[in-house]
Amino acid sequence: MKRKFSCPAKKKLLCAVIGGSLVWQTPFIACAVGEETQTAAPTEQTEKQDKSDATMEGKYEFNFEGIEVTANRDRKKQEDLPPFYAGGQMARGARLGLLGNVDIMNAPFSITSYTAQTIENQQARTVSEVLANDASVRYTTPNGHMIENYSIRGFFVNSWDLALNGMYGLAPFGHVPTEFLERVEVLKGPSALLYGMPPQGSVGGTINLVPKRAADEPLTRITTDYTSDSQFGTHLDIGRRFGQNNEWGIRFNGVYQDGNTGVSGQSKKRELGAVGLDYRGERWRASLDAYDSKETFTGGSSADVYFSSAVTSLPAAPDSSTNLFRGIWGEIENKGVVARGEYDINDNLTAYAGLGTLRYDYSGYVQSTHAKNVDALGNYSGTTTYNRGYAETVSGEAGLRSCFQTGTVSHQVVLSATSLDIESGSVKSESSKYASNIYNPATPVLAADPGPPSKTAETTLSSVALTDTLSFNQDKYQLTLGVRNQRVRTKNFSSTGAKTSSYDESAVTPAIAFVVKPWAAPVSLYANYIEGLSQGSTVTDTTASNYGHVFAPFKTKQIETGVKWDAGDYAHTLSLFQIIKPSVILDSSTNTYNQDGKQRNRGIEWSVLGKINQNWRILGGVTFLRGVTTHTANGTYDGNTAYGTPKWQSNLGFEWDTPNVPGLTLSARAVYTGAQYANSANTLKMPSWIRYDVGARYVTKIHGKPVTFRLGIENLLDKNYWAGCYTDGYLTTGSGRTFKLSTSIDI
Repeated sequence: MKRKFSCPAKKKLLCAVIGGSLVWQTPFIACAVGEETQTAAPTEQTEKQDKSDATMEGKYEFNFEGIEVTANRDRKKQEDLPPFYAGGQMARGARLGLLGNVDIMNAPFSITSYTAQTIENQQARTVSEVLANDASVRYTTPNGHMIENYSIRGFFVNSWDLALNGMYGLAPFGHVPTEFLERVEVLKGPSALLYGMPPQGSVGGTINLVPKRAADEPLTRITTDYTSDSQFGTHLDIGRRFGQNNEWGIRFNGVYQDGNTGVSGQSKKRELGAVGLDYRGERWRASLDAYDSKETFTGGSSADVYFSSAVTSLPAAPDSSTNLFRGIWGEIENKGVVARGEYDINDNLTAYAGLGTLRYDYSGYVQSTHAKNVDALGNYSGTTTYNRGYAETVSGEAGLRSCFQTGTVSHQVVLSATSLDIESGSVKSESSKYASNIYNPATPVLAADPGPPSKTAETTLSSVALTDTLSFNQDKYQLTLGVRNQRVRTKNFSSTGAKTSSYDESAVTPAIAFVVKPWAAPVSLYANYIEGLSQGSTVTDTTASNYGHVFAPFKTKQIETGVKWDAGDYAHTLSLFQIIKPSVILDSSTNTYNQDGKQRNRGIEWSVLGKINQNWRILGGVTFLRGVTTHTANGTYDGNTAYGTPKWQSNLGFEWDTPNVPGLTLSARAVYTGAQYANSANTLKMPSWIRYDVGARYVTKIHGKPVTFRLGIENLLDKNYWAGCYTDGYLTTGSGRTFKLSTSIDI
């Protein structure tokens, strides 16, 4: 697929590729970059072509006075999603915040991007189920809960800190439905320069959600599904393109699911309506996404468990179906709209902007489902908490992207500004105490309805960032330099509306990263230094000598280096990293709070993806992690292993296309987590655990219509285990054996 072109020597045109765009200009290099659009899922017939196109996609060669420059033909704008890697389970790249979409071999960070094909084939209903493929990520919320939280590289990532199309404050809160997503992308490690500060200050990594777009081929797909114990659902997915050149697109996803879950007596219902519109013009690209997601549970819930300090030997985990809070209920609804657009001002300058809003409301017993001060026999004195609350967000970004050449050095310069305004309100009530047991729970006392919530906080996160990616020697050497100035402003209010406290601080976070491709072989060496930001706290201890002091935002610092090898059909990434996160501690000698607290996580990650041969695919990896609290209050826990940081984590999955039964694919996955401490004192240690998942799917045609049957069994051996910890001392349990069946038909 190569074609030769020649240009008159006198014109001395320059051309280059930035983000997959072919650009011409004299004397500068033009570029066009932007947001994402849909790409169609690969078929068995096109996988061979996809595999070669992924690395040599439609290349042209130009020869100017003996200088040969290669550029992609079809990747007109960086708005195009990175193509599928061999096998289709992962993409060749992901969005790196303000840098836009970057190929995995050009990214100076560890990134993964799970495709809609993987989501569908694994019947993943929420983001946590998608990330069960990643050895660096762990789900830290108990089975049956309403909210998903994560741990990446040993640091917690709050459900509120997920990004949608590269912007914070717009992703659904709670369980994120996957049916309207084309990609789930993970950038591992802090990312303040790339994305700005997340609302809750998570620093372990960034999870970015990419909505679906209409493909060039019309799509009408109906999926019916069953999940044990007795949940049934229907998913409708429709996509169409219109216009003379298919420039207009619409994609609709609707979901309804209801029934009993694996937690005894619990029932869940979820509803989703999502539409994505997009326009692909020559100079204009634009998109509009709107969704309404609602989830309700009744009949009770599981819980995280906090053992009393007297317990030094961890008892066995309760059965995964145990319902500790029979009779409680909860509801979360998200309504979001986000618009994005970009315009090529000229051939070497593009302006882009995005604006979105989200409103989410919750009520019921959706948080604070804890069994506290549990003794060695499982006894505890419990309470229930009735929560009501809301949040309204307005998130925006705008920027300029330009490409130009200085001598032999190519530049991609990005100037970006972001703003996120959040108004939130909450109110809660707590019940009287009652006696219960984690193995034989009593009927709880239910807290009363606290009434409508009032505004409790206003937060504004605003920032300005500038980056320059310099490329040398035909992109063999790439250097990214950048800096972001982040401002954090908050106000807190009492139930009467009176302002109780305020906060206004800023911080500058630089980053430097480079990629080196020293050989003809497809190998990239990379390294980065980057920082993360978390909101600094205010000293509220009235007895402290610095009572009322406001700390500047915390800076979490990462140093990382690694190597990536793309063998064509499969790829490997090996990363070594160190992350140091500060915290506030009390110096008892001076009765002063300071930011001297530190946790240091060091680790090695290996990840693999792609096709071993024509019939076998592999996806997963192994993580070795050593988390240490290096500086604690009065040195009490100095040198202890940080809670929630197991030394070993491994997720490894295989798919096999059976040669004797065309259309039949068998799959298996093992998820392993090593022993880990559940508290800072290192007095409670959870044993290691391993979970096995298996599956099968069969692709055929019925009356000429493509049909796919899928079967999945998670936790095949129905193992009960302590899965991890949510925060210091709070343990979570894993899910029991779960059956999933679905049938999809394209009509």
